[in-house]
Amino acid sequence: MASRFQASVLVASPLYPNSIAWSDENLIAVACGRLVTILNPALPFGPRGLIKVPSTEPFPIGVIQKEELLSSCLLPTCLSRDRDPYVRSISWSPLGMAPNAGCLLAISTTEGRVKIYRAPFCDYSAEWIAVMDVSDLLHDYLANANYHVSEIPSAEFSDFVTEQRRANNPANSGHKMELKRKRLHSSGMINKSSKTLREKSSCPTNSNDIELASDMNAEQEQGSPREQEFPLVSVNKDESYQKVSKSHGRSTRKKIESPTLPLIGADQYASRSAMLSSLVIAWSPLLQFPSASCSQVQNSATCFSLLAIGGKSGKISCWKVHAQECYSIEHGNVSPDATVVGIFQAHSSWVTAIGWALLTTDSSHPQVLLSTGSSNGSVKIWLAHSSELLKSSEVNSSPFILLKEIINPDSIPVSVLSLTTPVRSPHRQLLAVGKGSGSFEVWIHEQHNCNFERIGSYEAHDHAVTGLAWAFDGCCLYSCSEDNFVRSWMFDRNTLFEVPIPSAIPSQRGLIDVPNVFHSCFGVAVSPGNLVMAMVRSFDSYVLNPMYQARSQKAAVEFLWMVGQRSDISSTQKFNCEAFSGVSEEVLAWWKSNILWSLQQYECFVKPLVMWDIIAALLAINQSAPHFVDDLLIEWLSSSFMESRSKLSREKVLADFSQRLSKLTSRHLHLLNVICRRVILSDIKADLGTMCENQEEQVMFWMDLLSTSERELRERLVSINFACSSLISHNDANMSPSGYWYPSGLAQMEQWVGRDQVRDQLRLLVPQAHLYEKSRLDSCDRVKEENCPYCSASVPFESPEVAYCEGANSNGNVGQRHKLVRCAVSMQICPTTPLWYCICCHRRASKLAPEPLFTMVEYPENFNSLAGSSLRVASKPLCPFCGILLQRHQPEFLLSTVPV
Repeated sequence: MASRFQASVLVASPLYPNSIAWSDENLIAVACGRLVTILNPALPFGPRGLIKVPSTEPFPIGVIQKEELLSSCLLPTCLSRDRDPYVRSISWSPLGMAPNAGCLLAISTTEGRVKIYRAPFCDYSAEWIAVMDVSDLLHDYLANANYHVSEIPSAEFSDFVTEQRRANNPANSGHKMELKRKRLHSSGMINKSSKTLREKSSCPTNSNDIELASDMNAEQEQGSPREQEFPLVSVNKDESYQKVSKSHGRSTRKKIESPTLPLIGADQYASRSAMLSSLVIAWSPLLQFPSASCSQVQNSATCFSLLAIGGKSGKISCWKVHAQECYSIEHGNVSPDATVVGIFQAHSSWVTAIGWALLTTDSSHPQVLLSTGSSNGSVKIWLAHSSELLKSSEVNSSPFILLKEIINPDSIPVSVLSLTTPVRSPHRQLLAVGKGSGSFEVWIHEQHNCNFERIGSYEAHDHAVTGLAWAFDGCCLYSCSEDNFVRSWMFDRNTLFEVPIPSAIPSQRGLIDVPNVFHSCFGVAVSPGNLVMAMVRSFDSYVLNPMYQARSQKAAVEFLWMVGQRSDISSTQKFNCEAFSGVSEEVLAWWKSNILWSLQQYECFVKPLVMWDIIAALLAINQSAPHFVDDLLIEWLSSSFMESRSKLSREKVLADFSQRLSKLTSRHLHLLNVICRRVILSDIKADLGTMCENQEEQVMFWMDLLSTSERELRERLVSINFACSSLISHNDANMSPSGYWYPSGLAQMEQWVGRDQVRDQLRLLVPQAHLYEKSRLDSCDRVKEENCPYCSASVPFESPEVAYCEGANSNGNVGQRHKLVRCAVSMQICPTTPLWYCICCHRRASKLAPEPLFTMVEYPENFNSLAGSSLRVASKPLCPFCGILLQRHQPEFLLSTVPV
C-alpha cells in the first residue's frame, strides 16, 4: 500500500461500515464507538469537534401483557445487553443547510435514534450542538396516524433474526472464514481473534436487537459484563417496576407510575419498534423547487435536501429539510425546517445501505435517484421528481418510483453502496454495491432508455467490504474491507481494472510517527477535489504497547495522495515533464493532468470552492520542484483564461490578462486569487532581498495578477451596488430582512471611485444613483461622515481596506488614533459585533455580497437586468474576492473549517 503523508490518531475504534465521511466544507467526521470525532484535514493534530451519543429512553409504543414479555418477537428487546449506544451511520448534508451556511451532520445510533447536529460556531465549545431529533418526529408522525402503516406480522419479524443468522452462515454466504496467509496487511501481522463485519454487526446490538454469540464474546473480551437487565418495556400491571443499579453493586426495585398507553400485542410492539429503529442514513444533493411551484411552498427557502433513513422493518422514511432562509454567525439556535415526504416499504428485511445521485438533464425539473441495499442481498433503484416532492404525502404513499430491483440468489448482505453521476456523461449513473462476502458489483444506468447493465462482479477482498468511493468523475473507484486492504480500480470503456495506489509526493514521505499495526479498515472517503483519499483503520491492540499505546490509540485516519492516480487506462498522451527526485516523467504527467482536471471542475460556480487538496498538493510539490508548479499554473492560465491551446510565456499572459479581464467569469478570478495567495505568495513575508532575480520576477508577476484581479472584482461589486440603488426604495430597504442583500456603503464607494482609476462605465453609474439620493437612498447608508466606535472621533475615507480615526480631543490634545477595519463588501467601518471572516485573504465583512457577483460570466454592458435579479435575494456568506465560504473567526483551540 502507498505510504501516507499524514495521519490522525483516534481514541476509539470504529465498528460499522462507512465510518468516515468528508463534507463539502472540508471537515471529516469519523464514527468511533460512542463518539463522533470531527477533524480538519488541514490540521490533523489541531483542535477537534466532538459528539457524545447520549442514552435515551425507549419510545412509548404501547403496553403489553406480562406473559408476552418473552415472546419470540420480543427476544431482540429482552436479550439486549447494551449499556451505551454506539454510532452506526453518519452523513454530511450539502452546504447551506446550517445556520452559518455550513453543513449539518446526521448520525444514527444502535438505539435506532437519528439526530442532526451543527457546528458550535457561536458557542465556544468543542462539542457539536444537536438541532433536531428526527426519531422523535418520526414517532410523533406515526403515533398521530395511529401506526396506520402496514405493520409486520410477528412471524415475519421473527424471520428477521433467522435471516440474519442464515446470512452469517459461511456455507450460505460463501464467506472465507480462514484468512489467507499469503495476504498480510502492511505491518505483516494478523490478529487471530479478529472477527468479520458480518460476525460482529450483521445483527447489531441495541435496545431492539438480538445479542449474537460473537457480540457476547466481544463484550467479554473488553470486560466482564454487568448483571443482565431487561430494558424498559411497558407491562400491563397495576404496578410496574424498574431496576436501578447503585454504586455499591446492589440493586433495588424502584416503583414507577403505570404509563397511560394502549394495550397492544407482542407482535404489534415488535413491529412498531422495528419501524422506529433506524439503521442507515444519507443526505441527498441540494435540490431546488421548480419555478412554477415556488408559490406552493410555505417556506420561503426554495432549496432543500432529502434525508433518507432506512430501518429494521425494511421501510425508508424520507424527510425534506429546507436550507436556511438567511445566514448568521451570531445566532445558532435556529432549527432546520423538516417535513416528512413519505414512508414506503423498500425491502422485506433490514435496510443496510443508501445512496443518492442527482440527474442533471433538466435543471428546471431535477430528478434524484435513490439506491437502497438490504441484508437479504437485494438492491433497488428509485426515481423521484422534485415536483412530486412538493406534494404532501400520506403514511403509505411515496413520491419514489421503483426503476430496478437487483436480486442476488446467494442472499449475501449488502454492506455499502456508492452512486455517482459523471459530469462528462450526465445521462448515465454508476453504482457500486459492496457485499458482506468481500466482493462488489458495478452497474451502469443509462438514463435515455432506463437500462441497467451489470459490468461485473469482483472478488476484491477476503472480508466484508466496508467502504466504496468514486473519484475523478467516475474514472476511479476505491474499495476497502475488514481485511485491512484498500484497493484502487480504474473504470474505462465499461471495464474495471485494478491499478496500484499512487505513491506519495517525495517531500512528504515518512513524516508521520503513527504505529503501522492496523487490523481492519472501516471506510474510505475522497476529498472535494479528488486529490486526497482518507481512510479509517483500527489498530491491532495485541501488537501495541499495552502501557503507552493501547490505552489511548484505538484507530487512525490516514491520508494518501491521489495526485498521481492514473485516470485513463488507455491514455496515449505524451510526457513533457522533466523527472526529478526519483519521480518518473509518467508520474509527473499524471500529477499535472489530475491537478488541471481538478482546477477545471471548480470553474463551474455551482461547485463550492473548497481547494484545500489542490493547494496542499501544489505546496508539497513546490518544495521539490518549484519550476514544475510554475509551469503547471502558466499552462492553466493559458488554457482556461487565454483560451490558448499552447502554453504562453509569462510576459504574454500578463499582457493579455488585462485585456481579457472583462470577459472572464468571476469564478475564474476567484480561483486565480486563491492560487496567488495560498501557493505562490504564501511565503511573501520572507525578505525579497534574499531571492534571486528569477524568483523575484516570478513573485512580482503573480502579485500583479492578484492586484489586477481584485480590482476587477471590486469594480463589479461597486457597479452592482450603484445599479441597484436606483431600483430600491426607502420602504423596501427598511423592510429587507436580515440576510437579504440591498445596497449599502454608497458614499464610501463613491469616494473610492473618485480616488482610483476605474472604467468609464462605472463612473457613469454614480450620477445615475445621485438622482434617487433624496427620495430613495435615505436607507442605503449613504452617510459620508463616519465615527470611530471606540472614541466617536471622525474617520476619513483613505482606503477601502482599513481606516484610522482622527482621535478624540482630550484637554486640547489629540488622543490615540484607532486602526479600524472596513467591510470587504460595503467599505464601511465594521461594527464591534461578530464579523464574517475570510481565512484566505483575512478580510472581514459585516454585510454579505450580492449573489450575481459570484455567477457573473463577464462584466456586463448593462447592469439594469442584473440589478433586478440582485434585490430580494438571500445572500450567501462568500468572500467577494476569494469566493470561499466566510465563517466566524474562532480561537486557535477550537475547530474551524479551512477550505483553502
